[in-house]
Amino acid sequence: MGLRIRHTGIVVNDMERSLRFYRDLLGFRVQRSMEESGTYIDRILNLSRVSVNTVKLKAREGPTLLELLQFKSHFGDRNPSREIYDRGPSHVAFTVTDLDALYQRLTGEGVLFLSLPQISPDGLAKVAFCKDPDGTYLEFVEELEER
Repeated sequence: MGLRIRHTGIVVNDMERSLRFYRDLLGFRVQRSMEESGTYIDRILNLSRVSVNTVKLKAREGPTLLELLQFKSHFGDRNPSREIYDRGPSHVAFTVTDLDALYQRLTGEGVLFLSLPQISPDGLAKVAFCKDPDGTYLEFVEELEER
């Protein structure tokens, strides 16, 4: 049995706001956008009368896919004060080529980071965390050359 990660799904509150973040600020490309409803989506989610807008986004490099989902029919009670250490999926990590430039560009757009970019103790990576518009933690990692 082969197993690999296909995509990461992120439920969002406002699709246009999230697209401005992931597409316009981070550079993901829209690969597919669709409105889903009907028997199939009801069955696989074990819900009734589902209506959801899904947008699949592709990273500039590599196989990374994100799927943004905005439910029109069901509304969760997302805890806006979720902490990085809470149980369950905690963050999505992206490899970047110039973390300092990305940090400057995103902070200039009002994105709040948890800290300035930090170099890992082994000196192999520069790392910084921020939140997307709905509070999902994102980790940006710049791989550094071994010293």
